[in-house]
Amino acid sequence: MIKNYIKIAWRNLLKNKAFSSINIIGLAIGMAGALLIALWLQNMLSMDRFHEKSDRLYAISNRDDHTGKKWAWLNTPKIMGPTLKNDFPEIESFTRLDDGTGNQFIATYKDQKIVSQIGFADPGFFNMFSFPLLKGDKNNLLNDANSIVITQKYAKTLFGNEDPIGKIIKIDSVNLVTVTGLLQDLPNNSSMNFEGLVSWDYAKKIGYVDTNWSNNSTYTYVLLKAGTSLPAFNEKIRLVSQNHINVGDNEIKSTNEIFAFPFKDSYLYDKGEGGNYTSGRIQLVRLFAWIGAFILLVACINFMNLSTARSERRAKEVGVRKVVGAGRKSLMVQFIMESILISLVAMVLALICMVLVLPAFNNLVQKNLTLSLLSVQTWLSLIAFSVITGILAGSYPAFFLSSFKPLKTLKGKLNTYNKGMSIRSILVIIQFSLAIILTIATIIVSKQIQFTKDRERGYDENGLVYTSISGKLDKNYVSLRNELLNSNAVLSVSKNMSPVTDRFSNSWGFSWPGSTESDKKLLFNRFSSDANAVQNLGFKLVKGRDIDVYKYATDSNAVLLTETAVKSMRLSNPVGQIIQADGENWPVVGVIKDFIIDSPYDEIAPMIILGPKSWFTTIHYRLNPDNSTETNLKKIADIFKKFNPDYPFDYKFIDKNFESKFKETQSIGTISMLFAGLTIFISCLGLLALIAYMAETRMKEIAVRKVLGASVGQLTSLLSLDFLKLVLIAILIASPIAWWTMNDWLKDYSYRIEIQWYYFAIAGLMAILISLATISYQAIKAALSNPVNSLRDE
Repeated sequence: MIKNYIKIAWRNLLKNKAFSSINIIGLAIGMAGALLIALWLQNMLSMDRFHEKSDRLYAISNRDDHTGKKWAWLNTPKIMGPTLKNDFPEIESFTRLDDGTGNQFIATYKDQKIVSQIGFADPGFFNMFSFPLLKGDKNNLLNDANSIVITQKYAKTLFGNEDPIGKIIKIDSVNLVTVTGLLQDLPNNSSMNFEGLVSWDYAKKIGYVDTNWSNNSTYTYVLLKAGTSLPAFNEKIRLVSQNHINVGDNEIKSTNEIFAFPFKDSYLYDKGEGGNYTSGRIQLVRLFAWIGAFILLVACINFMNLSTARSERRAKEVGVRKVVGAGRKSLMVQFIMESILISLVAMVLALICMVLVLPAFNNLVQKNLTLSLLSVQTWLSLIAFSVITGILAGSYPAFFLSSFKPLKTLKGKLNTYNKGMSIRSILVIIQFSLAIILTIATIIVSKQIQFTKDRERGYDENGLVYTSISGKLDKNYVSLRNELLNSNAVLSVSKNMSPVTDRFSNSWGFSWPGSTESDKKLLFNRFSSDANAVQNLGFKLVKGRDIDVYKYATDSNAVLLTETAVKSMRLSNPVGQIIQADGENWPVVGVIKDFIIDSPYDEIAPMIILGPKSWFTTIHYRLNPDNSTETNLKKIADIFKKFNPDYPFDYKFIDKNFESKFKETQSIGTISMLFAGLTIFISCLGLLALIAYMAETRMKEIAVRKVLGASVGQLTSLLSLDFLKLVLIAILIASPIAWWTMNDWLKDYSYRIEIQWYYFAIAGLMAILISLATISYQAIKAALSNPVNSLRDE
């Protein structure tokens, strides 16, 4: 029986090639879009969940109240892990992890030197996390300062085809380490990112380790023993930080609490607002899931409309089958088998589309997604998806077509056209509503991005470049600075805590004349400068002068304040005031306008720019506009290589750095735009099917009107107006839904646009124009038809 159904279904596909092609293409586009998003969702939802002990793995988090708001963050003091392991028997193992992001180590093997992302971890790391070890003994890894574990790809880069185990690598031309373990490359659903790991003993050897309980600078993970109650454990460790900070004569009393949070959830739930991790990337996952569901639903609706639009042509087939004994159930099975067959063919086409666009999609979402077509599980999932889609898309047509009465169909008296709101009309409204929602979302996202890009940044990005301090750059900085200034390649140079576009540090506990005890909880962003930050970075000086340790020897502990900092500190005459922090006095020498160092979507936080007694990671320099950029960079590269010969010259433009802050939002906007376009395209196929159906069922009415003198224009308007009404209804339905959705999305941004009425007008007008373009051809064709052909049987 099933074989017979498949044979009939295949014959019907071949019999109606044009109809089948349109149906398959529409469904294939929808399935390809939905599958791409499903692939991304699978990656995101499986992030960090592949570890065998994931149900007992926890990240240690801080929680505290700053400026009246509770926050949680995952960075911890370096001393946290060993202290917890020593004091709490519930912990089976622990590791600290600095995965090397931002670290610039030079690894040397023979004549080969490469910049490497090498992180620090404790010996317990490989017993806690399930990264496949290809070579080495995981129980004896990272036990001393002279060993390193590397990934397969990194080993290939450094050693070629040689066996890496036992090879000696020189790090930073100083320290020798031996390869004791080879890891399989990290999977693309791991949030960790490193090429190699050395022990914390190595970190101690190079002076990276400290015991400061206020320096939250690394991640701490614990493996709890089986059966440990998380709430009970969290209550036991809650005051650990306070117990170590609030000792002796420490003026700043900590209210910081710590707690363990499931590691497997830490990637998706990464926003600690309110002191708990309840949002974050999971919101993006939900958004993508809705978009995927939208496009698949639109494709299925399109299939339904195309199938039911041919009802007149299949009515007699149904009538004959019922007369010869076919029941409604068998007819429904036949029609569903047809839709499943179309769905399976569409799946093949969708897979081809996926393979072609996957590289571009990966680039868009910044992932390395792959589709394993050699996996049996993959094919079973794809077949199941095809069958479910076929049943979903074919259910309504099956019910509809199998319901025809044989007497009416065989007499040719079947008329399924209904001037009221038919099911097909409702489906078209749903299609266009979804398309308009995505279009409005695209407009609002693009407006929000542009609004933020146009925001006053507080510094001059033109020709501003930076290089991270590495190797001997810090030691040779003064000579490097002087030679750069004498090279005519740069106008100015400054040494700073971080790139001017990135915050590396914030702190609290500052006091000043007139400050209160509660002011010590005020959180300040921190930046630093040795000299000429105002000139070099393009800050706008409001009061006082710039820090310049080369001109004023006492400026080693001078500070600049931003206007928001002055306002937060309630200082009427800030210049000359003394700020106290960490047992040091910091005199204020100037005030500058605010500049954006955090997310451009957020409010600007108060900031303190510290003098040379602080620390530095970055050298900024402004290129001389009288020379070409290429000429300037060549001169600068030669100077950097002279003073730091073991490291390659690396530089980044500040304007590009700032632009990168919009990547995630731009990805959302681009995806919304692409899928809005696909949704509109598929919707137009459905609209085309519906007007073809209407023209077919109203052919005699059109012929009579034409005989009675109706013009082509009048007939075209008659056929088009019904569909324009559907689009207008869709606009009315979509607009409030889109407003509510996007207004909720914008709540995450402190610096945001106001949603304007014309965003909805633009989206609505686009929908009307596109639908008119779709309708016009079929409507004019029907209006131009010869009435004799329609009335000859009357």
